[in-house]
Amino acid sequence: MTEAIYKELGISPQVYQFGKKIEETLTERFVQIDKNAEYNQLKVIKAMQRHRVSEACFAATSGYGYNDLGRDTLEEVYASAFHTESALVRPQLTCGTHALAVALAANLRPGDELFSPVGKPYDTLEEVIGIRPSKGSLAEYGITYRQVDLLEDGGFDYENIRSAINEKTKLVTIQRSKGYQTRPTLSVERIGELIRFVKGIKPDVICMVDNCYGEFVETTEPTDVGADLCVGSLIKNPGGGLAPIGGYIVGKQELIENCAYRLTSPGLGKEVGATLGILNSFYQGFFLAPTVTASALKGAVFAANVYEALGFSVVPNARESRHDIIQAVTFGKPEGVIAFCKGIQAAAPVDSHVTPEPWAMPGYDSDVIMAAGAFVSGSSIELSADGPIKPPYAVYFQGGLTWPHAKFGILMSLQKLIDAGVVSL
Repeated sequence: MTEAIYKELGISPQVYQFGKKIEETLTERFVQIDKNAEYNQLKVIKAMQRHRVSEACFAATSGYGYNDLGRDTLEEVYASAFHTESALVRPQLTCGTHALAVALAANLRPGDELFSPVGKPYDTLEEVIGIRPSKGSLAEYGITYRQVDLLEDGGFDYENIRSAINEKTKLVTIQRSKGYQTRPTLSVERIGELIRFVKGIKPDVICMVDNCYGEFVETTEPTDVGADLCVGSLIKNPGGGLAPIGGYIVGKQELIENCAYRLTSPGLGKEVGATLGILNSFYQGFFLAPTVTASALKGAVFAANVYEALGFSVVPNARESRHDIIQAVTFGKPEGVIAFCKGIQAAAPVDSHVTPEPWAMPGYDSDVIMAAGAFVSGSSIELSADGPIKPPYAVYFQGGLTWPHAKFGILMSLQKLIDAGVVSL
């Protein structure tokens, strides 16, 4: 019956059987993913119980949002789950890039220098920083930027990192995930090693981690290994597929206060910001996040094994440990990226009839194709894939609220590649 319905949905028996053989080899990996999810689920429940989450926390506020019990309690829950002093979790943080921009602008001043020891940041941050000139960038406010690239093997260039840190270095930004690069994602352990090295050179430097796509993949978070700030998006892992918007910043009390004053206004900070009746989905999404992330991880592992078996370069490879939910597959030509994304879109519950096309998206330096038939627009914890149409022509797959949907999406991507003549079994 299962194979028959796959066929009705457009998956050939050949593709179905190929996927079935791959899946049979992954039992042990999936068991470990479920064990991590169990631990993280209990960690979230513990934080919710500790702060006595109640039905009253779901009540809507409007206007200024003074004395919003649900908002304030949710921020206490996040701070507990990430083992930090404070948190800012708001629908007014419109996306991950916005949350990062707020954290940077709040804690840097004219004359300070921002430093990345892990190479260039994700494309949309280039304009925030001013690497690509943009109105309102940090560069316009006299904040300079310096970076040291990773070594060819993905290791940290400690010698040049030591040389780059100077009296102006105020904040070190560490991007956990790969972005539109084919470098390895950083594990929490490696992030901790880098933070210890940096603070050994300059103890008072602020270490901020862009945690997007990494939450609940491991049993620890960057804030457990010395990160002063950790930032992410609620339409990725921690929103559990239910949060309709939002971002979070967790970390040291003083730094979070700075972020709140930057987000709202000096003198107002965390005291204002109505939640307009969406807190229920924030709470429930965070509750579901560990198991939703586990489903996305299974999809990423499955994708790595499928495409490595077909001879494509994949990052991480089929056997590596996982530190985020993103799976990169390099096709070497644009037709592969486009066909893959068409398959992910065709497998969606929403807008499956739509055909994605590359276009000049704001914040990127090349045309980008994005497949995301999602309940929440742009949600990348839901089944999605995207990639820039430029060498090496790699696609980045992530998400899947359930493992069966993630599996179906990968099989459909393979089917579209076969139909386009890019792949043959």
